[in-house]
Amino acid sequence: MNSDIDPFRSAPDASAGESQLPVATEYKFSHVTTGRYLPTPGKMPGWPFADIGEWKMDVAASADDWVREVRDWRREHLVRIGYNDSYYRRPELQWAQRNFVHAQMMVEDRYFHDPFAGKYTVDRYLDDLIARFGGIDSVLIWFVYPNIGIDDRNKTDLGRDLPGGIEGLRGAVADFHRRGVKVFLPTMPWDHGTREPEKSDWDTMAELAKAVGADGVNGDTYNGVPRAFVDAGDAIGHPLVVQPESTISASEHLIWNVQSWGKKAPNTLVPPVSKWKWLEPRHMVNYENRWGRDRTHDLQYIFFNGIGYNAWENIWGIWNQFTPRNAEALRRIATLYRQFAPLLVSMDWRPYAPTRQVGVFASHFPVSGLQLWTIVNRNEYPIEGEQLAVAHVAGTRYVDAWNGEVLVPRIEGENAILSFTLEGHGFGAVLALAEGAAPEDLDVYMAGAREAARTPLNAFSHEWKSLPQQLVTIAATAPAAAAPDGMLAIPAGEFDFVVNGIEIEGHMWQGVDVQYPWESSARRSHRRRMAMRPFFIDRHPVTHAQFKRFIDASGYRPRDAHNFLRDWVDGAPPAGWDNKPVTWVSIEDARAYAAWAGKRLPREWEWQYAAQGTDGRLYPWGNSWDADAVPAPEYGRRLSPAADVDAHPRGASPFGVMDLVGNVWQWTDEYHDEHTRAGILRGGSSYRPQTSHWYFPQAYRLDQHGKYLLMAPAKDRSGRVGFRCVVDAAS
Repeated sequence: MNSDIDPFRSAPDASAGESQLPVATEYKFSHVTTGRYLPTPGKMPGWPFADIGEWKMDVAASADDWVREVRDWRREHLVRIGYNDSYYRRPELQWAQRNFVHAQMMVEDRYFHDPFAGKYTVDRYLDDLIARFGGIDSVLIWFVYPNIGIDDRNKTDLGRDLPGGIEGLRGAVADFHRRGVKVFLPTMPWDHGTREPEKSDWDTMAELAKAVGADGVNGDTYNGVPRAFVDAGDAIGHPLVVQPESTISASEHLIWNVQSWGKKAPNTLVPPVSKWKWLEPRHMVNYENRWGRDRTHDLQYIFFNGIGYNAWENIWGIWNQFTPRNAEALRRIATLYRQFAPLLVSMDWRPYAPTRQVGVFASHFPVSGLQLWTIVNRNEYPIEGEQLAVAHVAGTRYVDAWNGEVLVPRIEGENAILSFTLEGHGFGAVLALAEGAAPEDLDVYMAGAREAARTPLNAFSHEWKSLPQQLVTIAATAPAAAAPDGMLAIPAGEFDFVVNGIEIEGHMWQGVDVQYPWESSARRSHRRRMAMRPFFIDRHPVTHAQFKRFIDASGYRPRDAHNFLRDWVDGAPPAGWDNKPVTWVSIEDARAYAAWAGKRLPREWEWQYAAQGTDGRLYPWGNSWDADAVPAPEYGRRLSPAADVDAHPRGASPFGVMDLVGNVWQWTDEYHDEHTRAGILRGGSSYRPQTSHWYFPQAYRLDQHGKYLLMAPAKDRSGRVGFRCVVDAAS
C-alpha cells in the first residue's frame, strides 16, 4: 500500500480497547491515482507496519464493504480516463491475456546461445525452463543493458550486432515461435548519450520488430509505453503488444498498454490487489521480484490476483535461480492458468471472496457456467477442514482443481460447504461446474494435477544456492630471461590485491561480480595478499601497427568477423592511427595475437600489480586524480579516435607501464558459470556517454574493475576495448 493512499475515512473508537475488531470500514478510493496496488480491507488505522497488529484484522467483516466501494471507484476512474477497451478486443493483441509466464532473458545466457558452437540454442533454453518450472509463454530478448555505453553503439545497434545480425535474430525469434513462445524486444527512453538513431524510437523499434518477427516491445523504465509505439507498429502492418515496467503513471495508458510487468508487492498478511488488473481484468501483469531468494509471497500474490509472473533468473549476468519449491509452485500455477485461461479474465472477478479460515484468502472468477476460486494460505502451518461456503445451485459439481480431486460438498441451506487441506504457505483452487458444463480436456488436466499433488510442495527444497564460477585457464608462455622488445620487467613481490566490482545493480548480495579461485562464491568485494612472481608486461597497449603486422604475418581471420577491426579502411588502420591502441577486437582475437607473439593476456592481479606497485595507490601515478595523466573525456554521441599510447607519460605506473587508465579498457581474465561468461576489463576509457546512470560505468581507480558480459565476438567487440600482453619470466 502506498503511503499517499488513506483508505480510511474514520477510525474505530480507541476507548473500545485493543481487542476491538472493525466490523465495517468505509474506504476512500476517489484519489487512488498512483501506485500499483489497492488498499486492503480490514487494516486497523494506526498500524502502519506490516508486522504490527495484523492479527487484529478481520477481513471477512470488511470485505463486502471494500468490494462495494472499490467497484464504485473503478466505475468513476474509468470515466475519468475516458476508458475504452478497443485494444483488449483486438484479436491480434489478445494473446497477451494468456501471457502467464514471461522471462527476461539475457542474450549472453549460454543456454540461449552457444559461444563455442557459434549458434543459437533456443530449444536448450526452453527445455531447461520446462524441466524446472513448466516453461514460459513469452520471452524478452535482452541485448542492451548492462553493456550499453561501453562505446557509442545505441540500443538497436546492439540488436543488429547479435550473431548473424538481423537474419540470426529472426531465426532465433522463429525458433521461439515454433515452440509457441511470443517474443518482446527492449527499448529504453534513457539512451540519448550514444549514436543518434536515424528515426524516432517508436519507428525504429516497430521496424526492428517487424524485421525479425517479434511480437511486442518491452519499455524499460517506462511508466506506461506511449501510444506512439503501438501506432508505429500499426502503421507498418505489424501490431505490437507493449509492456511497460512497473507503475502506469498516467492511468489512460491502461487503454493501449494491454500488459505490464510489476514490481515487488507488499508482503502483508492480507495479500494486496493489483490496481491495473482490477481496473481492467484483461490486463496482464507479469509480476517480478528479480532479487528475491524466496518467491513464495510473489507466487501467492499472483495466484490471488490471477496475474502472471516474470520468471527472471539471469539478472544482468547474475544468476538468481528459483528454489525447487518455488519452481514447482510456479509449474502448478501456470498449468492451472493455461487450463482455465478464459476464467482468469472474468469481468466479474472478485478478490477477497469469503473464506472460512483465518489467514486464508480467495479470489472468485466466474464465467458462463464455470466458477474458479484461487486460494492462498498465508499461514506457515497447514489448514484443514472447511475452506469455502459458496452459493449452491442444484446440479453443480465441485472439484479440487489444485489437487485433482472431486469435492463432495456439505449442503447447508443455499450454500455448499467445501472442505480440503491447504499446505502451510500453500495454494488451492476450486472449480464449480454448472450442470452440463464440461471444459475441454478437464479429465486430462485433473489426472495431471492429481499426480503432481502426490508430492507436497513442502517436500521440495527451499534452499537457494549461487552458481559457482570458474576462472578460465591461461597457459604459461615460454619463460624469458630478459624483457622482450617493448616490454618491462615486473619484479617479484608481496602485493595486496584489493578490487571491487562496479556493477550498477546487485547491492552486496552473493552471486554479484566474480568468484576468484580462492573464494567460495562470487561477491562484489575482494581482498587477498599475493606473492607475485616476476613477469614482463607490454609498456603500452597493443597498437594498430602491431596488430597489422600480426594480420599480415599470420593471415588471421576470425570465424565470426562482424565488427572485427571495424574502424580499419581497406584492411589497414586509418592514416595516423599506427600508434593508437587497437580496438574492435574480441577477447578471442586478443588471445590469437598474444599466441602469435609468444605472449598471453595478463591475469587481472598481474595487470593491477603492474599498475599499482605495492603501496595500494588509487591511480598509476598516485592517490590524487591528475587530469593531465589521461586523455580528456569524451562526452559526445560518437566515438573519436583514441589517444596515442604514449601521449600521456604522466600516467606511468611505478614500474613505468603506460596508458593503463582512461584511454581504452583492456582485456584480462574471463570467468564463466553454467549460464554466463564475462570478461574482466581494467583501466576504463575516455568515452563517457551522458544522460543516464545506466550506461556501462567507468573504473579508473585501480581498486575497481569492469565486468563485461560476453556472448559472441560480433557483439563483444568494442570501439573502446583493447589489450596488452605479458610474458612469464624465467625463475
